[in-house]
Amino acid sequence: MRIGIDAMGGDGAPRAEVQGALDACALLNEDDKIVLVGDRDIIAEHLAGNDGWEKHIAIHHASQAIGMNESPVEALRSKPDSSIAQLVRLHKEREIDACISAGNTGAFAAAGQMLLRRLKGVHRPGIAIVTPTPRGPVAVCDVGANVSCRPLHLYQYGLMASVYLSAMCDIPEPRVGLLSIGTEDAKGNDLVKMTRELFQCDPRIPFVGNVEGRDLFSGVCDVMICEGFVGNVVLKLMEGLVEGLMTAMVKELGKIVPGQIAALKQVGLSTFAKYDFNEYGGAPLLGVNGLCIICHGASDHRGIKNAVTVVRELAKRHMNERIVEVLSQGPKDS
Repeated sequence: MRIGIDAMGGDGAPRAEVQGALDACALLNEDDKIVLVGDRDIIAEHLAGNDGWEKHIAIHHASQAIGMNESPVEALRSKPDSSIAQLVRLHKEREIDACISAGNTGAFAAAGQMLLRRLKGVHRPGIAIVTPTPRGPVAVCDVGANVSCRPLHLYQYGLMASVYLSAMCDIPEPRVGLLSIGTEDAKGNDLVKMTRELFQCDPRIPFVGNVEGRDLFSGVCDVMICEGFVGNVVLKLMEGLVEGLMTAMVKELGKIVPGQIAALKQVGLSTFAKYDFNEYGGAPLLGVNGLCIICHGASDHRGIKNAVTVVRELAKRHMNERIVEVLSQGPKDS
């Protein structure tokens, strides 16, 4: 594979991206390549001192970079030579087979939709994450790509996320839940109610009905569906809650067994690692005609390296082909 990485995106760029690429070289086959997209001189400066990097790493120059706070569409229009725009353009022109970015999520998702276009049958791409729980992994979609959804978008998220979870976590028939303010059918806004009808009319989907936010960890469903605004709030809340809860638990337990504080900290760290976004690499933008992995803005070199693993696995399991096949059998309009 030829995998492109936005070297100028993310809080730790370009150091994290360059080091992640170097670490990922050990995972590659003989003919695989990583293309770092960004300012050639800055990237070369960070590669200096690493012997033999040329075997698996190439640089594609991009003179501009899109900041985290910039308007996605406006930034893409005003910065055609940005690392994100060039990265996705390389993918469109088949110079690379996949792309990874920890930069401006909105700009990366917009570039993916505008340049790569959508897979056949897909109405709106969505970002899917897989979070570990005591009862097994749960996929949440969408977590930020689409904040203005129609029922058909959410229905397709259920199908695409089910394909993703089934392929990546070997779950044959993922149970799908629709995030709402209550489990009763009468609960929820018009979007939720109309989406629920679509799920209920598709016998292929093991639909469990409405689920609540707490059900993310209760084992009620394997796939949780929501619009991007809600999903992004859920994602960020979960990140902060895990860190805060682990810190509080270690502190309180330290009062009971003060002599074991070092061991308690280790338990806290190992538990937190299970929810560390760096361990999971990134989330795919499901539904675009390509392979796009969106990493957390704070990703370090481990996150970038693991994103390479994720995208290789997606390609190996023919994710896009599976999505097209499943969607071709579903309802066309809503």
